[in-house]
Amino acid sequence: MVEPFVDVEWVERNRDGVVLADCRWYLDGRSGRAAYEDGHVPGAVFVDLDIALSRHADAPTAGRHPLAEPEEFAAAMGALGIGDDDTVVAYDDGGGVIAARLVWMLRVIGHEAALLDGGLGAWRGVLATGPGARRSEFGDTDREPGEFTAREWPAERLATIDEVAAASRLALAAESATASPGEPATAAAGESAPADARPAPAGESAPADARPAPAGESAPADARSAPPVLIDGRQRERFEGEPDEVDPRAGHIPGALSVPCRENVDADGRLLPLDDLRARLDFGREAGVISYCGSGVTACHNLLAMEQAGLPPGRLFPGSWSQWSRDPARPVQTGEGPPR
Repeated sequence: MVEPFVDVEWVERNRDGVVLADCRWYLDGRSGRAAYEDGHVPGAVFVDLDIALSRHADAPTAGRHPLAEPEEFAAAMGALGIGDDDTVVAYDDGGGVIAARLVWMLRVIGHEAALLDGGLGAWRGVLATGPGARRSEFGDTDREPGEFTAREWPAERLATIDEVAAASRLALAAESATASPGEPATAAAGESAPADARPAPAGESAPADARPAPAGESAPADARSAPPVLIDGRQRERFEGEPDEVDPRAGHIPGALSVPCRENVDADGRLLPLDDLRARLDFGREAGVISYCGSGVTACHNLLAMEQAGLPPGRLFPGSWSQWSRDPARPVQTGEGPPR
């Protein structure tokens, strides 16, 4: 399979066998489709993140960008002219953190796909303007419809919210075991633990995902081994709890590490050297990594960077913070989080 990241020279050498996909999307509400019409790589299709790559039947509980159903994803790819035998190279103008979602979705079902290192800014030719010859709800394309086979998302590459809760609980337990006596393990340095991360008051039950196993019962299998590492790919200020209008609550999943995906690239949007990526993303845990972000999009960039660096595959929590923060029963942590 093609590597997760390819440079523009690779694309130029293989141009006849590649479908370029423009995946621009902006958290601040700007239109990715309008950006595509203002200038895109000639021949590139435009892929609408909100429609082609997401499911919205249960968005209020599953987060802002839950994974599209396999049949819906296949229909979107086919409508855009992407077939089973096409190699896709996706790009955006933000270091690849949005286009990573399409690339991860394709690669995880065995389809050849990669990110264009450096994104739109790396393209050396003249840009095309205007819409594609065919416009649909999924995006724009100049290509004829293709045949794309629906494949189930592999369960071993995904993490559910309950699996994330279990990993969070185990991470906090490990942190408590190594904290200095009397020091609140879940608090940021110099601060008390957030109210929703403290033990429940006397007479009140702790949230189900924060309770230990009942007396006489064995701990879950995952509690008897090293827990997965939870990594949060959002900007540090959002991780630490700076308020925003995107999700209901600010902060992060207790026990998670801050690993901003935008720090996988340099100022020009080019991927860091592999040794630097390994230093950032090798956590040395046999139980692996669960990657999340705001809504399961930019978290894919950390997973692809891990693969590029030769590290074992991690799992995606598709609902990410947008799902977790919508459930008032889920605890929230603020501050810098635990040290690596």
